[in-house]
Amino acid sequence: MSEPGGVGSGGSGQEKAVGIVLVSHSRAVAESVAELAKGLAGGGTDVPVAPAGGTEDGGLGTSAELISGAARSVDRGAGIAVLTDLGSAVLTVKALLAEGDELPDGARLVDAPFVEGAVAAVVTASAGADLDAVEAAAVEAYTYRKV
Repeated sequence: MSEPGGVGSGGSGQEKAVGIVLVSHSRAVAESVAELAKGLAGGGTDVPVAPAGGTEDGGLGTSAELISGAARSVDRGAGIAVLTDLGSAVLTVKALLAEGDELPDGARLVDAPFVEGAVAAVVTASAGADLDAVEAAAVEAYTYRKV
């Protein structure tokens, strides 16, 4: 597994892995998509996945604090793919990235469909892929046709 430049050191004593943060306006949606993606990843490497859904009081919306905390919790030193559901979730992540110190080094907003992209990202990360490959797999999910 290659390591992208500028990636933070992550947790010491842990194997480097790409972390995945799933940002939704709903805590239940973020947690369910995380559970689905991890379940479909099967027996690969244990991928750090964290949901960041809703507001801190459990309402609908997005929380910069929850997103930052989720990103820190999945930082294993190989980068973090952040996938979002709707508009203001994207804006919140972009604002955190622009701040420069709110998310761990190597955090990247990935433009991908939320459910399909999350599954592709987690499955790819579970195979030990680097952040570029995880992002490419998630983005490719836009091309999945259902009919």
